[in-house]
Amino acid sequence: MNFFSLVCIEAKKIRRSRFLLILTVAAFLLWLPSVLNAHLNFEMQAEGISPEHNFLIQGFLGMAWFLFPASMVVSTVLLNLTEQNNHGILKMLAMPIRPAMLCLAKFVILTALAAAQILMSVGMYFAGGAIASYTQDYHLLLPPLFVLKEAGLIYLTAIPMLSFFWLLSVCIQKPIFSVGIGLASIIPSILAVNTKAWFAYPMSYPLFVITAEYGKLAANLNTAQIELVPWIPAAAGITVICLFISCLRFGQER
Repeated sequence: MNFFSLVCIEAKKIRRSRFLLILTVAAFLLWLPSVLNAHLNFEMQAEGISPEHNFLIQGFLGMAWFLFPASMVVSTVLLNLTEQNNHGILKMLAMPIRPAMLCLAKFVILTALAAAQILMSVGMYFAGGAIASYTQDYHLLLPPLFVLKEAGLIYLTAIPMLSFFWLLSVCIQKPIFSVGIGLASIIPSILAVNTKAWFAYPMSYPLFVITAEYGKLAANLNTAQIELVPWIPAAAGITVICLFISCLRFGQER
């Protein structure tokens, strides 16, 4: 069985699950406060940022810091739990399949779920922005290409974080502990972005990137900017190490 076939099988397993419902609810909750407090965007003009840019960035900051990582922690654990029903993982490993290949196939599904949530969040942004524009009598929506670019940055920078969450779910068999450690690892990211060693903490990557974008859009706000070195080598190294260990450990304690 080739890798593509494995990915297709894993995709079918989650088709009837609650993954998409969880991600949809998370995307809705992300923009609800922004719509209800849309008037606050006009108070940020003192920072040199327009209301429409502030509406987007504030929502993306909330997504990048907690809601998106938290959803991915839960999704990662649920993705692993799908194999525990009826000892599904034992049946899969009994087939002529390399455990490492199955592990990577599941990680591909995790990245697909991450992309799905971000796209849902973008869709909710346009829906929420349209409602807020109506209530505030001001056009708060930005061009789709600009919004997709910002969302794409969150997605790309989240891959090392996803590899770490996947490592936790593979190595820690108790879901409650895996979720607890994953959620606890999110909180310090708001502190990590204010240090020079932020690149060593993958959970801070999406937040750091959006914070840097905030500084570009707000003329009177100074934020740290991205330096590709040592960030890119560190991100690549963290991703490879996490996936390598996950592949070694996958299925060993089932």
